[in-house]
Amino acid sequence: MRPKILLVEDDPVSRAFLAAAIEALPATVDAVADCAAAERQAGNGHDLWLIDAHLPDGDGDALLARLRRDADTPALGHTASHDRQELDRLLAAGFLEVLVKPIAPGALQAAIRRALGEPGAVDADTPARDTPLPAWDDGAALAALKGEHAHVEALRRLFLAELPGQRLAVDAALAAGDGDGAGHVLHRLRASCGFVGAARLADAVQVLAADLHAPAALRRFDEAVDDLLGAGLQPVG
Repeated sequence: MRPKILLVEDDPVSRAFLAAAIEALPATVDAVADCAAAERQAGNGHDLWLIDAHLPDGDGDALLARLRRDADTPALGHTASHDRQELDRLLAAGFLEVLVKPIAPGALQAAIRRALGEPGAVDADTPARDTPLPAWDDGAALAALKGEHAHVEALRRLFLAELPGQRLAVDAALAAGDGDGAGHVLHRLRASCGFVGAARLADAVQVLAADLHAPAALRRFDEAVDDLLGAGLQPVG
């Protein structure tokens, strides 16, 4: 019998990628974008909850505490943050593991199998390469999606549709002095870049997130966005 999994992820690119990887287990996925939708779905007999650490209407650890009032379902957290304090806080909140995005499908599937108590669950993926840094890293994207060209192109189409709005959101937040707001958008964008193989932009996002007030970092970010938007959706090699 297929396990039934609740996926809570607000970024549409990340949500589509994670849902596809979970369905390939195989498993049945209920995918939602925020805490409110998760609470509505949580009574539907899920075998596992997979919850993002930061959602538009609340944090993943607070959501887990509310869901646990009615069920003791095992839960995995996921985040684009590498901050050790945040990871420790999520583990202390009751997540069995916290996965750092971008997550390779094999790593995600292995974590799900461990959470469900399946024996012999190991991560079969090797880390994606980080050099050189092309605008589109087809090799990394295809490796993440098991060679499915159509899946890569579909995710990239969605990614490119979202990208102009994300750049505007970053620029507006920085202009308003809202570092937290800019950091939140960059946090989501970094995970999406990893899923679609946007290697150069992922690097620029990381540099800008580390120093939001550096003009050179913002120029690097804008140039990387322009490169992707100018190239558009290319055939995946």
